[in-house]
Amino acid sequence: MTNFGLNNTVVILGGSRLQVPAIMAAQRLGFRVVCADYDPDAVGFKVADVSSLTSTLDVEAVEALAREEQADFVITSTSDAPVRVAALVSERLGLPTGISSADAVCATQKDAMRRRLAEHGVPMPEFEVCNNAEEFGRALERFGYDCIAKPADSAASRGVKLITPEDRATSATDLFDLFRSFSRKGTVMVEQRVTGREVSVEGMTLDGKTTILTITDKLTTEPPFFVELGHSEPSRLPIEAQEAIREVAKKTIEAIGIVTGPSHTEIMLTDEGPKVIEMAARLGGDFITSKLVPLSTGLDFVEGTVAAALGLPFDFEVKAHRGSAIRFITADHAGTISSIDVPDNLCHTEGVEEIELYLKPGDSIETPHSSNDRIGHVVCSGDNADEAAARAEWALGQIKVNLS
Repeated sequence: MTNFGLNNTVVILGGSRLQVPAIMAAQRLGFRVVCADYDPDAVGFKVADVSSLTSTLDVEAVEALAREEQADFVITSTSDAPVRVAALVSERLGLPTGISSADAVCATQKDAMRRRLAEHGVPMPEFEVCNNAEEFGRALERFGYDCIAKPADSAASRGVKLITPEDRATSATDLFDLFRSFSRKGTVMVEQRVTGREVSVEGMTLDGKTTILTITDKLTTEPPFFVELGHSEPSRLPIEAQEAIREVAKKTIEAIGIVTGPSHTEIMLTDEGPKVIEMAARLGGDFITSKLVPLSTGLDFVEGTVAAALGLPFDFEVKAHRGSAIRFITADHAGTISSIDVPDNLCHTEGVEEIELYLKPGDSIETPHSSNDRIGHVVCSGDNADEAAARAEWALGQIKVNLS
């Protein structure tokens, strides 16, 4: 007989560097952490109390692991796809979950998300769901080869690209096959291209009531891939625009069905108003919630999110009003890293909070096609977002990546 709810054990799905803060937060809260990941080199394995080489997408395997470890909770932090698995396994085992498995599908699969948001009148780009090359070709013609194509179930900007008239030189079948290769279920989204200022909204919902903690300004590469190069907080948009963005984010969260848990809603402020690009029923990645939010608000958002998921009280009131920013280190051409030069005193410069490198000499690197094509990052703080962003840009410029 399994004694769920009596063991202070939590299974956390995902062991990447972005998940480590959640693992450590659960441990600080007195829980034994079992980390599940399919990658034997997952950095979370070095931190967790128990490591399990388990795919975070394998429902049966995760359920078996939760039973074996007599888990009280099954959660994830910054990973998209495991949100559904955590919800489904929790339902099967009678464990608490802040979102139903059905709603979790809408939060993790872009086609289901778009349909749900459309049902609730949430402003967003027009879209088509394509399951074959014929549908894909019709969608491209509808949008005049000026649109965004993306897999319905990928993340980290993988497989996201602007389609332009130049792509007419490639057959719709070949294009569809390219985008489908990034999708586990073989579905491709084609969306109206919208332009403006892109932000993300970091929210927390408790028993159906949502609080917006902050709005994050985003910096991305130019078309066609739109890879995120940096973020800064709080947003420098006009207050009126921020209020409109907050209302659209809350409407999105309500439509998806989050009862208790974090949300990360990406919104484009267009000439017609805010439009939802995507949302996630999880913490924002790219160190937004683990690094930037604490620096700008004084709030440990990761620990608060884990506490809420584990049924513990937490004060989500913003404690500070400062600025924070992150900038990612990238290469301007493909090659093999021969050296990365970081000045010895850079990490001791005022406002430079963290410098982290993901790669090392001998590793190969591409120009940014997805978030995986980044070499490292710098995190900076300041009295406001302008100062933090300026410091981050300056620090980024001090780091030299040499390629061969």
